Amino acid sequence: MTIVKQMRLFDIHELMEMESSRRFDAILATFDLQPIFQLFRKKTMYGAPRELNYGAMVQSLVIRIVERIPTVKDLVKRLKYDILFRLDCGFLLSDFIPSEASYSRMVNVISDSDAFVQMNDRVIQAAFTEGFLNDAHLTEDATHFEARDAAKPTEKKEKTPKKRGRKSKAEREAWLLEQAEIEANQSTYEKKMETQLTVPTATLLQDMPIEPKWGVKKNSDGKNTFWFGYKAHLAVSTKSQYIVAGVMSSANLSDSKAAIPLLKKVADVLPNQFTTVILDKGYDYEPIYRQILNQGMNPVIPYVKRRESELLGFDEHFRPTCVREHSYCYDSFDKKYQSLKFTRPKECGTCPLRDDSLCQKVFKIKCKTDIRKYTYPARGSDLWKQLYKERSAVERVNAYLKEYFQLDNVRHRSGKKAKLHFQMVMFSYNACKLAADRVNAQLQNQQSAA
Repeated sequence: MTIVKQMRLFDIHELMEMESSRRFDAILATFDLQPIFQLFRKKTMYGAPRELNYGAMVQSLVIRIVERIPTVKDLVKRLKYDILFRLDCGFLLSDFIPSEASYSRMVNVISDSDAFVQMNDRVIQAAFTEGFLNDAHLTEDATHFEARDAAKPTEKKEKTPKKRGRKSKAEREAWLLEQAEIEANQSTYEKKMETQLTVPTATLLQDMPIEPKWGVKKNSDGKNTFWFGYKAHLAVSTKSQYIVAGVMSSANLSDSKAAIPLLKKVADVLPNQFTTVILDKGYDYEPIYRQILNQGMNPVIPYVKRRESELLGFDEHFRPTCVREHSYCYDSFDKKYQSLKFTRPKECGTCPLRDDSLCQKVFKIKCKTDIRKYTYPARGSDLWKQLYKERSAVERVNAYLKEYFQLDNVRHRSGKKAKLHFQMVMFSYNACKLAADRVNAQLQNQQSAA
């Protein structure tokens, strides 16, 4: 019997083990620096000439993340003493080696723009065009990282004694006017989540709070852990594991309030590409279901009961039950009428009440009855469980960003520059992913030709 030797897939780990010159060339070939050049283009022919190679400086910042060089000071030192590394970053022998202050000024200019967001969108569209991003399922989640800023002490608010008893008519009218004024002055993310459905994507991304704040979450032991900093919200394709869209927010922003902006951003980058969105139970809110359905996708989100009594005639997955409380079996989904079909349970075959008028053969429930309870695929079905397992893709990407792409190593103060750090980390990951996919496709073509 002949033995067929299969080639091992080329991934990011093997990309990191390549020779540095080949690795850098593969990564830098995945993106175009035109959005950066637009920021530093001279508007007039007068004035001092540009003496710095801004393209090479940006490329060196990306390589700093990939090579895990901790600080810009170490990057400048290596550029100064390692001539091969300098050439690999794109500097010429005649170029000046930029100082730390030059990097700081450049970062300050780039942080006022969305250049890296544009570059990341182009990388994602290139991966889609070349056939590396052909997933139909998308998953979202958030991960935390700490700020370099020092935490500010919280101001103690003086407690004003509340007047007991019912308000008079005049006091109630004054209170209602005060509440209406407070709601009118609230920011986009202080209002209810329903308001995000009608707000444009650009406004949602612009109004995102990015200043460092205190955040809290429960760890695996069920205990609260606190950090001062930010949250990275990612939308990841489950199969290819590209970061299709990502936003950074303050640590105190709820994960669910960043879901709709992410979904709208995904629709702008790759419209009509994904069919299913997989989220954890922290995103179980009706506006999120509404946005997913508006984009023509199906939600896979665990249901969270909120002060709800037991629903008679239905099981824990909201499937109808018979007289003897056996759950009906999910059969199919009618796309035209958006309804779920449930058939008799298996136990009905030997049940003495199978011919009774109380026992119904088929149930059809429209999804619009309750978009949280009735989704396609139906809750509790094998397909639903299989799809929910794909949510672990975003967890792996979170680990990649922290362990290999220095998401935790924020070297800048203020939320504006920390946002740029997050965008560079996300962009560097996608660039490495595209470079690894291109090398893998090239190796497979060579194997098939041989």
